[in-house]
Amino acid sequence: MTKSAQLVSEAGTTVLNITAADVQIDALKVVEIALQAGVEVMAIYKTDFTVEHKADESPLTEADLAANRIIKDGLNKLTPTIPILSEESLVEWEIRKDWQYLWCVDPVDGTKEFVNRTDEFTINIALVEGNRPILGVVHAPALGVTYFATLNGGAFKIVNGGEPFRITARPLPIDGPIRVVGSRSHQSTAMVEYMNKLNETRKEIDFVKSGSALKFCLVADGTADMYPRLAPTSEWDTAAGHIVVKESGKTVVQYGLEEELVYNKQDLLNPWFICS
Repeated sequence: MTKSAQLVSEAGTTVLNITAADVQIDALKVVEIALQAGVEVMAIYKTDFTVEHKADESPLTEADLAANRIIKDGLNKLTPTIPILSEESLVEWEIRKDWQYLWCVDPVDGTKEFVNRTDEFTINIALVEGNRPILGVVHAPALGVTYFATLNGGAFKIVNGGEPFRITARPLPIDGPIRVVGSRSHQSTAMVEYMNKLNETRKEIDFVKSGSALKFCLVADGTADMYPRLAPTSEWDTAAGHIVVKESGKTVVQYGLEEELVYNKQDLLNPWFICS
């Protein structure tokens, strides 16, 4: 079972440790893996890269594949006994249904943002125990910002390679103005209807568009108050951001059910959810 993450200080360096599958994992080593992938992603981002499309018409670039390779190599060295589920290397349910731990990875979350060069794409790495994330890293290489968290260890942010500092979400205002963050590339009819209803109860709503798992992180660091998602997402889109925002003091619950999102399901698609 997971032991509570402990924040310790060694030679002035903040370290978050969590134990999974009898292996002690330093969250900053996972951050390092994300940073390494980010270097390669940014090298490709600065070129005239080509864009392919998967069977579901979602875009795929060489950055997705390069980051996937770097992350898998890094995680396999760090925790050789913990399997990896990645958007770019899926695993059948019959194999993963008995996994107690897994890494859930999106090598480049927000590939549309990558292709459109908005800078709002991230590298997501999450450690899942059973059906809940217990460690997560969300790295936005073009923005120079990294978020990470461990279960019971708090949420942290790193800006431009500086020291990690703890972040705390701000409480959702009972009344008055609120800031809602939503997708830059995926606006559903249901989301429009939700915002219309919200407008009936709130005098002022500031809607902030953002891409990828950054939306979770903007809630986690207090930039936004809530993130409703009434459109499809997959587990690798949300697992890392989920633990970051949860450790900041917010929740991620299924829309209309008030039950937390769960992971390593047979169907890797998430239900709609509200992060607030």
